[in-house]
Amino acid sequence: MKNKHNPHQFDLISHKDAKSVFGEVERIYWLNYSPASFKQIKRCYKEISRLFKGTLAGYRACTTEYHDLSHTMDVMLASMRLLDGYNQSNTPIPEKTGRNCLIAALFHDTGYIQESGDDEGTGAKYAKNHVDRSVHLLEKNHKVFSVDAEDVGSISAMIQGTGSSAGIKSMGFSSEDEETAGKILGVSNLMGQMAHREYLEKLLFLYYEFREAGIPGFGTEFDILKKTVDFYTVVKKRFSDEFDSLHDYAKVHFKKRHGINANLYEESIDKNIAYLHKIIDDESSNFRSKLKRGDWVSLEKAKTRHQVQ
Repeated sequence: MKNKHNPHQFDLISHKDAKSVFGEVERIYWLNYSPASFKQIKRCYKEISRLFKGTLAGYRACTTEYHDLSHTMDVMLASMRLLDGYNQSNTPIPEKTGRNCLIAALFHDTGYIQESGDDEGTGAKYAKNHVDRSVHLLEKNHKVFSVDAEDVGSISAMIQGTGSSAGIKSMGFSSEDEETAGKILGVSNLMGQMAHREYLEKLLFLYYEFREAGIPGFGTEFDILKKTVDFYTVVKKRFSDEFDSLHDYAKVHFKKRHGINANLYEESIDKNIAYLHKIIDDESSNFRSKLKRGDWVSLEKAKTRHQVQ
């Protein structure tokens, strides 16, 4: 039975501040690997932050409200927590592979970033091929981000594993450890977003990204809420089948590092989906009135930004 008094994973640190999230990643990393090797991750993070903010030469600031720096940092933290839980229970993932996993987390959605001069619409138009674009950005700029050329292939394979239709075993990993790290990133990409405290509200941002990208099946905002219930069923199957139930190592992390005998990600997701069922089943009022978190001013602006050109 789940402990109803467990804190939300967002109560442990402030997820609204990228620096706080990065600081927690660093703290956990030092419990597993050498502080010296984290310097490369720190340099990469600095440039990734500039990329999303629009201060890196050749690129516009991030124009997608769902796939933004906050999501990237949530995925990075989830990856570090799973690496930590895995390392407590198995022969640890080698330091270089663990480091590359975190760098892959930083890069995995950079394909949504537009280049300078690309002024048509937003980066959401690249939803269908954003994974390949993320890999291309890494390959083109790896020196800028302090990534060694010899690591580009490994990091690229991990990024490819975050694709929605990707078969993780077909990514061309060079070792079992790399494949495990790639699966950890794949799990974290899904787990980090679905456990977000404002996940249901952020789905409306995702709807407008899908609409701009021309992804079929989402005629209204309400459609994406309804289809998320079925999406979670698919996600749970991917967790157990494709990703070897690696999400369970979050529980090991929370117990070891926080004294909480629970997978706070799983609990958060279950709460989100349970509330989503209530929203869908309740026809007494507009569903928007039941979504009370998030920035509605930004949502209204997003409607305009994501209009199909």
